[in-house]
Amino acid sequence: MKQTELHLTDADRALVEEIRSKGVHRSREVNRAHALSCLDRRVPEAQILEVLGTGRTALWRTGSAYVQAGVELAVFDVARPGRPRQYDTDVEARITALACTAPPQGRRRWTLIELERAARQQEDLGTVSRETVRRILKKRPQTLEAADVVCRCSD
Repeated sequence: MKQTELHLTDADRALVEEIRSKGVHRSREVNRAHALSCLDRRVPEAQILEVLGTGRTALWRTGSAYVQAGVELAVFDVARPGRPRQYDTDVEARITALACTAPPQGRRRWTLIELERAARQQEDLGTVSRETVRRILKKRPQTLEAADVVCRCSD
């Protein structure tokens, strides 16, 4: 196995040592900092892999990320955008408010099916599903209790 050539600058070395020794960091970040420190001190890769319990690919990616973009990209995870929210907080508030209104005539309490139907009758909430209503109300358990909604939500 070919040894990765890596030389940390003094500022980068200080940052890596700080990550390794102080503060609260994710274990992956600490492992990456250890890997960079070991590569900088020319510790054999086989020994690094054995001690840290990481794979060759992880070690290679950490070293490669440092060479390309520095310590920040090599050690810390890049934020991912994720899927955008389908319904904003106004829609969630309207569904919650709907659950807090009086139930339909002839009913003692709301059911999820009835809440879904009532939400679909409103202009802005036309495509909301029963599962969406359930998830929105599940975020606020106190609303379920106050509104007296029949919900068989599984955790």
